[in-house]
Amino acid sequence: MHVLLTGASGFIGRRLGRRLLARGDQVTGISKDKVISGDTRSLGVDLVDAAALEAATGHVSPELIIHLAGRASVGASWEAPGDYFRVNVLATENLLRRFPDVRVLLASSAEVYGVVPEEEQPLTEDRLPSPVNPYALTKAAAERLVLAAGGTVMRLFTLVGRGQSRRFALPSFAEQLAELERSGGGTMKVGNLSARRDFVHVEDAIDAMLLLSAGKGSENVYNIGSGEVTSMRDALDRLLGLAAVEVRVEEDERRMRPADAPLFSADGRRLRSLGWSPTRSLDDALVELLEESREAASASL
Repeated sequence: MHVLLTGASGFIGRRLGRRLLARGDQVTGISKDKVISGDTRSLGVDLVDAAALEAATGHVSPELIIHLAGRASVGASWEAPGDYFRVNVLATENLLRRFPDVRVLLASSAEVYGVVPEEEQPLTEDRLPSPVNPYALTKAAAERLVLAAGGTVMRLFTLVGRGQSRRFALPSFAEQLAELERSGGGTMKVGNLSARRDFVHVEDAIDAMLLLSAGKGSENVYNIGSGEVTSMRDALDRLLGLAAVEVRVEEDERRMRPADAPLFSADGRRLRSLGWSPTRSLDDALVELLEESREAASASL
């Protein structure tokens, strides 16, 4: 199968591209910076530019599009909502117009559910989106476009694993911890630790994407979540338990996000009915993050 993979050089895209190739698929990757490794045929194009997209893909005839490209930071979306709209919504519209007859799998987010009372969770896919931040608004809009075109939406809960941007909480904690280990201890700056999240190892999420890309399942929306909820405080404590030094933890107002949902818990029965289940734990991911940050800290010496 010929797969057009957007966001091919990103946190998920790099891994998914390799896994698709290993499965025997042909992969054409789109990335704004065109830094894509392996046997993936790469195209450097900004999806916001419809004319450039058409010119760059004139020779491409995919059987499936996996649309990962987009901006994904809730905090940053408050600072640049217009940019998030262009990258997450207009780019999706351009892609659908360029390939109107190709099935699309869209990577969306649990953030589209908004702030939901604990007694109404775990969250099922039938629940109507109620976004409360600019990022979630743009993902909900992209979902509407893809669903109207007959595509499939994958609502990702909190992904974590090696290679993740330090803009996100757990990779940031790991980076700070590795630096503190190197300097002999100190204070770690954190944001809201009361939020509870359904963490999913990125490789488990990719297992789910591969399953859906193979045409498994007849629903149009799937949650990708572990079904287990962990507070940010507990996740941090587990990470600190791996540390080689004593560390103080201090809340930093600058790291607090407005309208931060207190809980996201996934009802994953749809995906599990197709035979998927997570095989990697949050602790596995934390070990990976700290090892990666220690390697980076050592390399900077």
